[in-house]
Amino acid sequence: MAGNTEPLSPRAKLAVTAGKAAAAVSRAAGRGSGSVIGGKVALKLDPDLLGALAQHLDVVLVSATNGKTTTTRLIAEALRASGPVVSNALGANMPAGITSALAGGSDAKYGVIEVDEKYLAGVARDVTPKVIALLNLSRDQLDRAAETRMLAEKWREGLQGSKAVIVANCDDPLIVWSASSSQNVVWVAAGQEWKDDAWSCPSCGGVMQRPGDDWFCGECGFRRPTPSWVLSGDHVLDPHGSAWPIHLQLPGRANKANAATSAAVAAVFGVPPQVALERMYQVQAVAGRYDVITFQGRELRLLLAKNPAGWLETFSLIDPPPTPVILSVNARGADGTDTSWLWDVDYPRLAGHPIFVIGDRKLDLAVRLEVAGLDFRVCETLDEAVQLAPPGQIELIANYTAFQDVRRRVGN
Repeated sequence: MAGNTEPLSPRAKLAVTAGKAAAAVSRAAGRGSGSVIGGKVALKLDPDLLGALAQHLDVVLVSATNGKTTTTRLIAEALRASGPVVSNALGANMPAGITSALAGGSDAKYGVIEVDEKYLAGVARDVTPKVIALLNLSRDQLDRAAETRMLAEKWREGLQGSKAVIVANCDDPLIVWSASSSQNVVWVAAGQEWKDDAWSCPSCGGVMQRPGDDWFCGECGFRRPTPSWVLSGDHVLDPHGSAWPIHLQLPGRANKANAATSAAVAAVFGVPPQVALERMYQVQAVAGRYDVITFQGRELRLLLAKNPAGWLETFSLIDPPPTPVILSVNARGADGTDTSWLWDVDYPRLAGHPIFVIGDRKLDLAVRLEVAGLDFRVCETLDEAVQLAPPGQIELIANYTAFQDVRRRVGN
């Protein structure tokens, strides 16, 4: 538990040292940050290391299909008002990456940790979190993460009996189902634009009714709980009904929702909404997302979209036509190798934009855009797409490994 500052055992210290050494070797070899291999080595030497590293921290876990990296960053920024924070800010969100992050936080008061959806219940058992933030669940990497309903069921079972405060989005029925087994839930009305994974009731399978912002199952009575925090336009309403302005440098409605959830989490630790939201303004970009960079004399805004819900949110924040758009899609291990999700994305929303297609699976994407009746050009490289794009800032939307490829190419 937090507050217990027992020193690390000799075995744990050895594991931390070995993990840092492995990470340093990986960095020296040019293989990235080394956080994952470092964490794997450390956990091999001491399987209980994650819990040991977290024992002196007040831990927040953040999980979702979309927005967890950004929300983790916003919560970390808010909690720094109250003490030092350690966080896996670069998004290495499985046990090895989390272990590496916590190994660097011996002086921290808070641990703000993004967790991959599949690992949430296990990490929660290991680190005894004070708060768990649950944002949304939608289809993503179906070859790896299975069906969303099964994931919600696993969360519901794994969180049952947890003493953590669960801060959860009451507008997503799958999140409500996941959180409803917990004793202490703070409901946030953060909104839900993508609804295609929640038309049937997770409790009984009946058809979900969705009048306005409300939702309920007409068969078993499962329904939207009453929120205590509400995203309302450019403000978040706290449990007392006070409205606090949200000023972010990050674009889009989805990031206002992330800020509302982050304010609710910060309040559990006694950080007032005004202070929390003011601190969130400092965040300009998150691991390259939303960065505007200059490449070959052109300005590119880098946007990450990994699944249908993420693409939908991204389409809502790009500049209107005739702004040029470059789309890049890969299907490597970290993306999920199944590209059938492309058919769930509402690409007709891009009508009127000059579109350029790159990436490993550019031809899969080209077929999808052809069926959508859009004008586009397939390009071999980012350089070619940028050269062909008409004047103006370019919106570049890529899925996970395609986004990393772009960042390497532009030196970001």
